[in-house]
Amino acid sequence: METSDPVRRVGGFRVGSVGRVTSLDFFELDVFATGAFTGNPLAVICGADDLTDEQMQQIAAWTNFSETTFLLEPTSDDADYRVRIFTPVEEYDFAGHPTLGTAKAWLELGNTPRTPGQVVQECGVGNVQVRIDDTSLAFATPSLKNDALLDDGEIAEVCKAFGVAKQSLVAAAWGDNGPGWRLALLDSVETLRGLERAAESGLKVAFAALTGDVNPAYELRAFTPTFEDPVTGSANGAMAQWLRSRGDVPERYTVSQGTALGRNGRVEIADDGNDIWVGGAVGVRVRGQIVVD
Repeated sequence: METSDPVRRVGGFRVGSVGRVTSLDFFELDVFATGAFTGNPLAVICGADDLTDEQMQQIAAWTNFSETTFLLEPTSDDADYRVRIFTPVEEYDFAGHPTLGTAKAWLELGNTPRTPGQVVQECGVGNVQVRIDDTSLAFATPSLKNDALLDDGEIAEVCKAFGVAKQSLVAAAWGDNGPGWRLALLDSVETLRGLERAAESGLKVAFAALTGDVNPAYELRAFTPTFEDPVTGSANGAMAQWLRSRGDVPERYTVSQGTALGRNGRVEIADDGNDIWVGGAVGVRVRGQIVVD
């Protein structure tokens, strides 16, 4: 097999080729973590501009993470990079922990933001700002595409799918910022921790229960149609927008998520009067090359 083809850089991404085999920079990151392997893992494939939609979906199904992202050259003049976000079965216009993890991978490659202290990510919902702090990253939550209250039929679907007594559901609304979350506020942390999905409902639902404190202000559990997500940026962003509008939470607080799955995720929420920022720690756990035939 030929081995003389040089490694080259495309927009800061390492693209190596050996014969007809291409290798791309690859990361696995731990997002919203409080220690090693306590957050939500993310796979990032860098310099993926030559991959087809079908290849991206196939790779995401193969990694079998809740999301896998593909780091691309931006098409927006204002963006530092572009990202496409895939679950094992579909593509999202936006998702939270993939946004923070992809920004971290882009920085780890040695790239420099156009604006100091801030990365601008281009994705399906447009450009998203990501703030860089010493030990964490935070994104500005996109505007909701749907924030209507759930109607009686939608509430009944949620209660049936998760075995929730109607009297335990304090309030419920849409929080669609890309994935299409339904948001549900429960009456107690005990009710939240006792949730069990009763059926494969096809619903994406984020549940929260207030603690009466600010650290954390509430616990959150987020369910996709096929699994419970360990720590979820998009759902936390939508939940923060909704609970802030209700007056249930202060301007700054933290959220606990992942306990039911043996994780210990922490999400930092800050409302600066213009944007709600969703942040947390991001650590690199794996760095290497992925071979794409």
